[in-house]
Amino acid sequence: MVEAKGRRGLVVLNTGNGKGKTTAALGILMRAWGRGMKVVMLQFIKASHHRFGEHKAAEKMGVEVIPMGRGFTWLSKDLDRDKAMARACWEEAVRRLRSGEYDIVVLDEITYPIRYGWLDVGEVIDALASRPPHVHVVLTGRNAPQELVDFADLVTEMREVKHPFKQGIRAQPGLEY
Repeated sequence: MVEAKGRRGLVVLNTGNGKGKTTAALGILMRAWGRGMKVVMLQFIKASHHRFGEHKAAEKMGVEVIPMGRGFTWLSKDLDRDKAMARACWEEAVRRLRSGEYDIVVLDEITYPIRYGWLDVGEVIDALASRPPHVHVVLTGRNAPQELVDFADLVTEMREVKHPFKQGIRAQPGLEY
């Protein structure tokens, strides 16, 4: 059995093809907020013009959830703009990580801009490694690169077993957005 060490900021990675990566990150955010911790979520894909359930709830709670994407990048007709927005989100994320102001920083769907080559995985790992020691970071998204998996302290892979979309059932408010 491994002896428990003192508190330190962890890197948590929620990845895989199953649903629930962002939902799990929001659960951590809510749990920490409930304990009086300072939290923020930056979203690399979700657009500010969409009002998802988490945005409405966060606003009522006074929790920062900052959507900085344009939506489904795989449908984009302007990838240069998407790349620039991902870069802007990353720069804001680095600023928040380095500030030491937050107990938990969630980088929602960060694996997509990494996989697209818009963000360098080495640069991401360097920023995570150089953050203040008390800051927990939660990363989400499918197809996390192995380097990120190796670097993280806790990795959960969501696995799809069954999904209603395959039966023609659309995404449901409150469950998926």
